[in-house]
Amino acid sequence: MSVDTDDRGEDTQPTRPHRQPEAERIDPPSRRRVLKIVLKAAAGSIVPSAIDLNGARTWAGAALQPQGPASGGLQDGAMNPGAMTFETLSAEAQRLAAAPYAGPPTELPPALAGLDYDGYRHIVFRPSESVPLGRHFSAQLFHRGFLQRKRVALYLQPRGGPARPIPYESRLFDFGGRLAGQSFPADLGFAGFRLHYAFPDTPAWRPKGFQEEFLVFLGASYFRLRAAGQEYGLSARGLAIGTGAPEGEEFPDFTAHWLCEPDPEARSLTVLSLLDSPSVAGAYRFVISPGDPARIAVTAALHPRTPIPRLGLAPLTSMFLYGQNGPGARGAKPFDDFRPQVHDSDGLCVATAADRLWRPLINGRKQPQISAFATKPLSGFGLLQRERNFAAYLDVEARQEARPGLWVAPDPAGTFAEGAVQLYEIPSAEEYMDNIVAAFVPADPVQPGAALRLGYTLTTVGAEPVAVIPQAALARVTGTRFGSAERLRPTTPPNPERRLCVIDFEGPSLPKGADDTIAAEVSASAGTLHEPVANFVPQTGGWRIYVEWRPPQPMPAGDIVLRARLVRGTTPLSETWDAAV
Repeated sequence: MSVDTDDRGEDTQPTRPHRQPEAERIDPPSRRRVLKIVLKAAAGSIVPSAIDLNGARTWAGAALQPQGPASGGLQDGAMNPGAMTFETLSAEAQRLAAAPYAGPPTELPPALAGLDYDGYRHIVFRPSESVPLGRHFSAQLFHRGFLQRKRVALYLQPRGGPARPIPYESRLFDFGGRLAGQSFPADLGFAGFRLHYAFPDTPAWRPKGFQEEFLVFLGASYFRLRAAGQEYGLSARGLAIGTGAPEGEEFPDFTAHWLCEPDPEARSLTVLSLLDSPSVAGAYRFVISPGDPARIAVTAALHPRTPIPRLGLAPLTSMFLYGQNGPGARGAKPFDDFRPQVHDSDGLCVATAADRLWRPLINGRKQPQISAFATKPLSGFGLLQRERNFAAYLDVEARQEARPGLWVAPDPAGTFAEGAVQLYEIPSAEEYMDNIVAAFVPADPVQPGAALRLGYTLTTVGAEPVAVIPQAALARVTGTRFGSAERLRPTTPPNPERRLCVIDFEGPSLPKGADDTIAAEVSASAGTLHEPVANFVPQTGGWRIYVEWRPPQPMPAGDIVLRARLVRGTTPLSETWDAAV
């Protein structure tokens, strides 16, 4: 396979279509649509917890009973001789990695296995049965069925004493529909869980003790986080293995979670999770701090079973259908939709010690493609939703202007030192498909027996600038648009190949008026750029670069990369706009 590489440490590579695991691969209704509808009742809602007369939460669940092993590779009781800690879980993951892989149970009673989309969405956890976690948190559980076939073991880890399995009971759920009145075996287990939190700034008209959902673990190693006031959007994952590889992608599973009981008044919560797949077993610790922004400090110990040529660390998964400049790909068909833009994220941001880069997302290529951004070392990366104006979307139900971005900030030392952030873009015509993946891929392939320790923080991002994104002095890209250069510089006969690039920047460090010392610095990996101009825009208080791009003839098969930034002399004033055309 050919790879187009330029001298900026970036390459673009066409690859075969993305493969999803069976539990995630769906004909309409899709995984994304199912998750949206299943979670709709909870997402952004206020959920009551049981309150005793003194205001302390109680749990109405029955006495805890074992629910069987979490995975075919685990022995009964092997994980649970006492209090579960991250170190104990890491030792368990190492033991698992030394043994043949055996996936989590997927067998279901016929009534659950045969559920369709509408039947599954009728199964609702009863809020009165929420698992209390201190005074400010609680958990609700997901039932197995339809696409959620794999059993996930759930445990409660008290502040003192051994961990206890959370038992499955049919009475915890309101089945509705055709399952109303049915019950299922005690060893059925769960598909995942969601966390709720009593935000300190909850309006006074809401009853005391009500909590709002903000985090969901459901499906493979996916989890979704939002800050107060945001809507669910993109997902994070534990690991991505072989994304875009010719042999197909492997989707590890979180096979067990331990919900650690916090101190009564704590405003953060710890979850320990066991990950398993044919290639790797791993232990994860999530220290979760809801709010605005919301943060998760992630620590992981990974124990590979097999060589892994392309291991994606801290992966993020999102949806981009079309944006300011349409789908974005060369020759892509426009979308016939009343909404100006449709996306959960509109760009990838990558930061190193020397630069910060913004890559607008595109859609509409004929084949999926990987772009790689070399980093040494990585300061952070994220999929962001920079367009925050309702008028850009006009979608009252989806509220895409309120979707979070997620920023990955690695610990100063460790596995993120050598490698590249890889962006995987899948052509899609469907809003429900998560067609964007970004992850850090280490430079060296992972070998079996060589344990990896990871540490990074995930932080939700809303309107920028925000302190979590490095190099705050650099202005950010706020708009990318392309159009015919003939509209402003007509020739006879007209040349349809001439394209005008318009890039908007905003930031507190930019001059608030015309300044002749500000210039546009531009480059192209192919073709030529003509007459770059940098102008102050009084209507926005920001700055704009205009530059004409004339493509090479003939056009190459792969992407051409254009770059632009604002400078004063040799000093950068903005991040680097890096667009694929």
